[in-house]
Amino acid sequence: MTIADTRPAPGALRRRAFQPNWRQRAIWLGLAAYVVYAGSLLDITWARFVTGLSNGSRFLGRMFPPEFTRWEILLEGLVESLQIAIIASVIGILLSLPIGLLAARNLMPAIVTVPARALIAFSRSFHPIIVAIIFVKAIGFGALAGILALILASIGFIGKLFAEAIEEISLKQVEAVRATGASFFNVVIMGVLPQVLSRFIGFSTYQLDSNLRNSTMVGIVGGGGIGGTLFSAFQRFDYDFVAAILIAIIAMIMIGEVIAGWLRKSFQ
Repeated sequence: MTIADTRPAPGALRRRAFQPNWRQRAIWLGLAAYVVYAGSLLDITWARFVTGLSNGSRFLGRMFPPEFTRWEILLEGLVESLQIAIIASVIGILLSLPIGLLAARNLMPAIVTVPARALIAFSRSFHPIIVAIIFVKAIGFGALAGILALILASIGFIGKLFAEAIEEISLKQVEAVRATGASFFNVVIMGVLPQVLSRFIGFSTYQLDSNLRNSTMVGIVGGGGIGGTLFSAFQRFDYDFVAAILIAIIAMIMIGEVIAGWLRKSFQ
């Protein structure tokens, strides 16, 4: 018997290589069926979609041309949103650094990491708008409620990323610093921080960009900033001013994205 005689036929190879995965197909079919079922429960119909297109075209028609004559009110709201985003980002990042360090399982014992991770999970449990509503009810309307809501959101997001970045470091450098008799603080500064500094800066700039967007949202529920001005304009059916506010928000977000990208490149 030769080696060629022991090889399977080409047809057999093709049958094994392209065997249908019936389990995977059943899962996708079940998911598609559930989407159709959920859509029927939520009253998602083609007629409503067509009606929405007609209403949307009339709404957009009332928004143009945008009205920028009240630029003082617009500028005041933008500046307040920018201040909310910057203050919340700075405080949130400063609080996330020690929390993320305490949550790193390769540096801390379980008795420390479990409460730290529970705090991070709690901070991530709610959308910033929901948290802003709670703070507005607790301390009243204004920028402070928006700042506190975004600080909590920053801790949940940045704290988790900081902890995961620290858990991925090489412990050889950490052990080398420990061997010199350095304190725990010096171990963190000399052994941990250099390995994750560039990622920390990337996370921080992304959080600043995220808080800049969220600062316009928390204002809708009373958390200060341009969101409150936008909500008031909607209530007055002042749609041309709404268009001006939306254009200003888009410009602010785009400028913030450019600045965040420049910061990431500068510290890499």
